[in-house]
Amino acid sequence: MLKKDLIELCLLYLLSVEDLYVYELLRRIHEAFPDTRESAVYALIRNLSKEGYTIQYEGKTSDGPTRKYYHITDAGAEKMNCLLCEWVRLRDALFALGVR
Repeated sequence: MLKKDLIELCLLYLLSVEDLYVYELLRRIHEAFPDTRESAVYALIRNLSKEGYTIQYEGKTSDGPTRKYYHITDAGAEKMNCLLCEWVRLRDALFALGVR
């Protein structure tokens, strides 16, 4: 599992808890992975939507520009579960090798 997959797992997990707009997704991912470039996260968010794992919609307007929110789809929930199973498998393999 590469860092890309791990960040995708985190994005899908965050969206499984609640719908979020891009800036909030970026902020939370950056907290966990501070060395990750914003453009890379944007690309992952776009790809998740393009592949049908998330949908985008416009939220309520405020004084600023309209926020684009993301919502996880059923396919996205399945993808999240597959990525999570892969993460657990890799973690267990590392533990079996003595890596703690």
